[in-house]
Amino acid sequence: MRITVTVDGVAYSDEVEPRALLVHHLRERLGKIGTVIGCDTGNCGSCTVHLDGRGVKSCAVLAVQADGREVTTVEGLARDGRPHPVQEAFHDNHALQCGFCTPGMIMRVVDLLADDPDPDDDAVRHGLEGNLCRCTGYQNIVRAVRDAAARLNAAGTGAAGANTGANAGDAA
Repeated sequence: MRITVTVDGVAYSDEVEPRALLVHHLRERLGKIGTVIGCDTGNCGSCTVHLDGRGVKSCAVLAVQADGREVTTVEGLARDGRPHPVQEAFHDNHALQCGFCTPGMIMRVVDLLADDPDPDDDAVRHGLEGNLCRCTGYQNIVRAVRDAAARLNAAGTGAAGANTGANAGDAA
């Protein structure tokens, strides 16, 4: 089946198997290796991307479901060669250990901050429930989310204005 999908602002047209998962299409066909394959069951959130501005777990979405739609990966968050404020906050707050969960966490945090631009620690933890960190780096992740919120609020852009216009939404 032929699909056309816009990924990180670039349109791609490609033949895909009807049963191919979006995560595999992104990584294997389009080279978007920042989208991590974690569990293939939708439990860990490592493969979170934005589909039409809403966070989804790409291991739970068929590539054919992305036909005619827009996908943003963690690689697509940067603008004008500068990392997204959430990416900067994760780096500056050492919000990773092994880094495996980081791309999905960052994508989910963009959604979270679009929904709640100034979450407290409990709201951050609740908002990240569908994304797992196996290294237990949650303290630094929570710190990074609060820092990213402050950066976005200081810039007056909010999470959506700083990237792709992502809407709030729970990962699928």
